[in-house]
Amino acid sequence: MFQPLSTFIGLRYSQSRSRKGFVSFITFFSIAGILLGVASLITVVSVMNGFEGELKKRVLGLIPHVIIETEQPFEQARKSLLAYPEISNVTPFEQTEALIQSTSTMSGILIQGVNADIENSSIVEHNMVVGNFNTLAEKGYNVVIGQALANKLNVTMGDKLRIILPNKTLFTPMGRVPVQRTFNVTGIFNVGSQVDDAVVYVSHIAAQKLLRKRNSEVGTARLYLNDAFAVDMLLGKLAADKSLSITEITSWKDSQGSLFAAVKMEKNMMWLMLSLIVGIAAFNIVSALIMVVNDKQGEISILQTMGMDKAGIIQVFITQGLVNGTWGVALGTVTGLAMTFGLNPALSAFGINIFGPGYVSQVLPIQLEWLDVGVIVISAFAMSFLATLYPAYRASTTLPAEVLRNE
Repeated sequence: MFQPLSTFIGLRYSQSRSRKGFVSFITFFSIAGILLGVASLITVVSVMNGFEGELKKRVLGLIPHVIIETEQPFEQARKSLLAYPEISNVTPFEQTEALIQSTSTMSGILIQGVNADIENSSIVEHNMVVGNFNTLAEKGYNVVIGQALANKLNVTMGDKLRIILPNKTLFTPMGRVPVQRTFNVTGIFNVGSQVDDAVVYVSHIAAQKLLRKRNSEVGTARLYLNDAFAVDMLLGKLAADKSLSITEITSWKDSQGSLFAAVKMEKNMMWLMLSLIVGIAAFNIVSALIMVVNDKQGEISILQTMGMDKAGIIQVFITQGLVNGTWGVALGTVTGLAMTFGLNPALSAFGINIFGPGYVSQVLPIQLEWLDVGVIVISAFAMSFLATLYPAYRASTTLPAEVLRNE
């Protein structure tokens, strides 16, 4: 196959076995450095994507994406809100802080009053340990709690719990007392998030009775979004929509925004630190090529006297450097993909308990994004290309007369 002369010579230089030992050593470690950097980036970024996805699913499955208060009747507001393409569901919702008491202990909680018939596909329903989330649709005072909270309160299915609202009081012959009600435990879930021991679910009607609201008085509505991270754009649209008569609006960023900001910052720092590995490896390409240029001074001068111009000399050494970079990027990509897909099987085969004895599942949440792989490969290749420019330019400035005079 036809190749330009400069490319042909560059490829021959990259395959040459007559290099000095130290030059070959530096070249090998520049390829190995790029390989390790690319492989580490692909693997670590995939794991970080997995953790971010799990955090999004588990935390934002319990925490409302958006809560609004409106002066409109619920059904009218729900019909208007569902017209927004960003919103997948709208449910009546009540939320308040409370205390929950068992026969042995007491704990602070967040009560969420929901309509189980509308929220029939929530993450809680899909992660029930015992019982059924739909029992909240039955008449009576039922409660669904997290397994972590059940362990803390030492209760199980069928036990009774007392929910107390310290900020809501009633006048009785004994004086002012907090509003309280006994609930039956009809379900226990385990989403595996940090709010499993802090959120309990009751029916929307039961929550209204606790808060002393009329059944027709819908205080708030909960919005489920197709993409919870696109909440800012939706909030702007809702604020501009005067027909909804919204009196108050809050989103998950008000309570959990700092958590996801910390995860994003940690992910970005991982990108930066692992990218430095590729940068150091690219610097080794600079060192190796400069040594090759010094070693090939005579051959460069001969090529110049035979008519090769500076652009041709530059292309020779860019080709040689890119061959090394391409080997590192290609091998690193293959190694990174193999590590990503084989990490969990390897941990299982060697019996490595990476999360500690307190976790039942030891599977790392891995989410491979091909866009991230493409960015990593292109960035590493670009670094390799940039690393070849100075040595190639230095080779093009060789003066044939000065070199050949000493040959």
